[in-house]
Amino acid sequence: MAKLGKFLSFVFIGLLNVFFFWIALFLFNNSYYVLGALFLVLVFLIDFFIFNPKGYPYRYVAPALVLLTVLVIYPIYFTVKTAFTNYGTGHYMSKEEAIERLLYDPVYTYEIENESVEYKVFVAYDGLTPIYDDFLILFKIEGNLFLAEKPIPVRKKGKDVLLSEAHLVPIESSTYQLVPWSEELTEIRMITSKEKTYRAFYSPKEEFLRLNAPMFKSRIAQFHLQRSDFVHPNGNKYALRIDRTGEWNFLRIERLYRLDVVQTFENDKPRTRLVVVNNRTNKPLIEREGSLYDVNEKNEEVYLIGYIDFVGWKNFLRILRDPRISGPFFKIFAWTFLWALFSVVLSLAVGLPFALVLNDPKLRARNIYRTLLIIPWAIPVFISALVWRNGLLNESYGVINKFLLPALKLPAIRWMNDPFWARFGVLLVNVWLTYPYMMTISLGALQGIPYELYEAAMIDGAGKFRRFTGITFPLLMTVIAPLLVSSFAFSFNNFTIIYLITGGGPPIPGSTTPTGYTDILISYVYKLAFQAGTGQDFGLAAAISILIFFLVGGISYVNFRFSGVFEEVGR
Repeated sequence: MAKLGKFLSFVFIGLLNVFFFWIALFLFNNSYYVLGALFLVLVFLIDFFIFNPKGYPYRYVAPALVLLTVLVIYPIYFTVKTAFTNYGTGHYMSKEEAIERLLYDPVYTYEIENESVEYKVFVAYDGLTPIYDDFLILFKIEGNLFLAEKPIPVRKKGKDVLLSEAHLVPIESSTYQLVPWSEELTEIRMITSKEKTYRAFYSPKEEFLRLNAPMFKSRIAQFHLQRSDFVHPNGNKYALRIDRTGEWNFLRIERLYRLDVVQTFENDKPRTRLVVVNNRTNKPLIEREGSLYDVNEKNEEVYLIGYIDFVGWKNFLRILRDPRISGPFFKIFAWTFLWALFSVVLSLAVGLPFALVLNDPKLRARNIYRTLLIIPWAIPVFISALVWRNGLLNESYGVINKFLLPALKLPAIRWMNDPFWARFGVLLVNVWLTYPYMMTISLGALQGIPYELYEAAMIDGAGKFRRFTGITFPLLMTVIAPLLVSSFAFSFNNFTIIYLITGGGPPIPGSTTPTGYTDILISYVYKLAFQAGTGQDFGLAAAISILIFFLVGGISYVNFRFSGVFEEVGR
């Protein structure tokens, strides 16, 4: 049994190594080089911990090391890296990928002649069922017949096919025969040496075959022909395009851009570099701020494509210099600080009295009360938030506006449209969700205070309030102060409540970015990255995220120093 267990252990380790190597290769193939290298390092460390006797104590931390690297270290690295780039809408790919797109994408081609080429598509059949992946295309160019098989990928990026090619072969020199041939016939068979038969499937010139146009476009054209060139023996290229009449026809095309080598002088020294050149104008493209521009006939710059580029401190400077961002940013930062502060203070103000009551040993049925008071904490946040938004705070049919306020002869409250009441509403919901936590930690801390201190205070004549301010509260804060700081940091980034209750609204008038009165920094980052109206801006969002990290870290450090936690730990 011991040998079997050892054998199974080695098999498991081998499979784990294969799995990690496969992940690393997959990441390398998709240009995630840093993460792929991290996986290779992890494989080496895990093997070292397992097979080297000196690494024996560390083998038990190997799973934690993997999770720490993948879930903490790499996200931090990626966020910092993204903050110094223009990564976002229009800038999703590397420069190499952008150039390949210009060189091979069907969009960047131009027509040489307006006249289309006659063609007919033939498909192999399995009985009466067409096999759409097995087809031939018959071309008639300048009175001559040419045959082409299914295009073969010649340029790939990972699993994505950038360009496929098929060569046109004169019908008489191919391995196929037309049996029989007549332009009037719609059932033409092609027979190879293996007696494989292809039947006519689609032609834009023949009415009967035009019935198959939907299947041709969806199953053949879109899958196999959209990124394909058909090369004539003389070098001309033809591609399937939608012509001016709206029909899908093969047109003679040329690539609009090519790579070329130019020589420039930098610091009086000649340098050679690759540039992308327009084949029509023979002018190189203009590169600026992670984008490539062409020049049209009016000598105007035309944006072509963008790529991920290093921009240095630009995203951080935008926060300070761009009024569309800096204006809302500082207002939202002030509210974020107040939101986190009030959330902690009010939750403690509600939870602590309950804890004091439940800590009284003379109180009967304490377990029942404790269970009832902890229910808001036990219910999932999403459910509670949606119940508050739609069931209680809804301006039209919510319980508060429809029943409670009319019973008290009070006007309805605009919970979602008035800035003050919107902020009050989200604070109310957050206090409801977090006071059980404050109650629980306070109750645990109260039970750790020696009763002898209260007896001595009562002998000295101290009343309840004096005992609370002189004994209970100071000793309580010594224990729960670190938890209050962590609660402050959590509330500082509590995106869920803001998003589910108000969505950050109501909007701030005059703001050019989608910001609202209840937005906190993290929801503001979310809107800038995903809802700004101009696309996604991950670089700016990452920069603000780093600022949030330092703000929360700095505030937490000050709170720790102020509460004396470090001194207590030092003792």
